[in-house]
Amino acid sequence: MKLGILGGTFNPIHLAHLQIAREVLKSCHLDRVLFIPAADPPHKPVANEIPFVHRLAMVNAAIAEEPHFFSTDLEARRTGKSFSVKTLEILKQEDPEGERYFIIGLDSYQDIASWKNYERLFELAHIVVITRPGVNIVDPLQALPVAMHKNFCYDISLKKMRHKSGNCVFFLEETQLDISSTKIRSEVAAGQSIRHLVPPAVAEYISQHALYTKPGQGSL
Repeated sequence: MKLGILGGTFNPIHLAHLQIAREVLKSCHLDRVLFIPAADPPHKPVANEIPFVHRLAMVNAAIAEEPHFFSTDLEARRTGKSFSVKTLEILKQEDPEGERYFIIGLDSYQDIASWKNYERLFELAHIVVITRPGVNIVDPLQALPVAMHKNFCYDISLKKMRHKSGNCVFFLEETQLDISSTKIRSEVAAGQSIRHLVPPAVAEYISQHALYTKPGQGSL
């Protein structure tokens, strides 16, 4: 199976997340995309302290009509920080023969050397880096420590690097949607409509559970 993996806090999930998943599904000829909400993200706390159960429920609401999209509570079922390398190791154990495509933004790729056991990520999955239209990746190795450069070769015509493991790093331009979870939380707090930013089922869930209106109001 060719599995796309899209992680994040999804606080909340929005239309840009879904658009990215659709484009990677098509471009990489994937069988499915797995959405993985982070239970305890290592780089920053969950804004508004929205519990995992709410964030997973919003993901499920958003993908309910998407036959190739699935979700998992994998990161809530294990203890400790939600390190991506551990998640990928578990997914590899579950399907040793499958191909994994780990989807990240360009900003995350440029900061990947700060991730736990980041070298291992390239052994466990293809890396799909989402870039904005018109962004020119002059040196795709620049984000990586010099000591790692020998582990890659670059095919400029295909816009991808190949790791010694056989996994590749792909750079894909997304259809730009000016949406962020921060913007959505701000608009909810201000009493503004967010129906142009999230699927209707997600907007309804946020309203029903009074999320993002006051600190702690979405807690269980």
